[in-house]
Amino acid sequence: MKRIDLHVHTTASDGTCRPAEVVRLAKEIGLSAIAITDHDTVAGYAEAAEAGKELGLEVVPGIEISTRYLGPVHILGYYLDTASPVLNEVTDWLVHDRDKRNRKIAKLMRDDGIPVDYDAMRERFGAVIGRPHFAELLVELGYAESVQDAFSRYVNRGQKYYAARSFLPIERSIRLIREAGGVPVLAHPFQYKLDDGQLRGLLELCVKNGLLGMECRYSGYTEEQMQYLLALAKEYSLVPTGGSDFHGSVKPHIALGDGTGGLFVPYRFLNGVKAAAGIEPTAE
Repeated sequence: MKRIDLHVHTTASDGTCRPAEVVRLAKEIGLSAIAITDHDTVAGYAEAAEAGKELGLEVVPGIEISTRYLGPVHILGYYLDTASPVLNEVTDWLVHDRDKRNRKIAKLMRDDGIPVDYDAMRERFGAVIGRPHFAELLVELGYAESVQDAFSRYVNRGQKYYAARSFLPIERSIRLIREAGGVPVLAHPFQYKLDDGQLRGLLELCVKNGLLGMECRYSGYTEEQMQYLLALAKEYSLVPTGGSDFHGSVKPHIALGDGTGGLFVPYRFLNGVKAAAGIEPTAE
């Protein structure tokens, strides 16, 4: 049975592998398709798609947009037009807002004597820098033992080097993906720590605004949890998707395709997304 991964990050946002490198790794481990779902940008897709053509791996254009609903919520988008003017106008704004937040974090660190050169970070990591990059830098400079340690002591909410950023409203995020021709999907539902009633409230809000799918297979979820999400997706007439949330060395416990161990996302999930996008299915 064909195996896929529909939740993959690259150096275009907060991953540590270049888009072409992720494609090569996916091919090596036998995946049939991957989706590039970088945070608030589609900048990594072109490189990944070119590598996919060369290596014979299906690469799906995607994105992961940060929103809020009783806390942070992420909306995935698949098969959106990466050249869409309306999409790029918003993602440019999101990247600019993230840049302002990052400069605040860098200043807070410099004020404490930590030698952070933000322009050098942009040259190294790219335009879309996230807190994981600051955490990685803190480890390299000897201020933290690990990325997780850096987050818990320095860059998590409430810690001394945390700075807030703006979020696109959840309704606008879903509509934006639809306007760009894509399929909006609720990412990793259990990560938001909502009870059943709150999760249903979130789903009802999202469906009302055009949500078409929900991520049901995800790293670290038990089989019982995944079956619950599959049943919930069916109840709300949502297409099920799944993915590892691979980021590379910044999250070493999450492997491409395999997640935290034993993750299997079948190709039929991608065919469901294709049907929602009006694309012909592929033999499974």
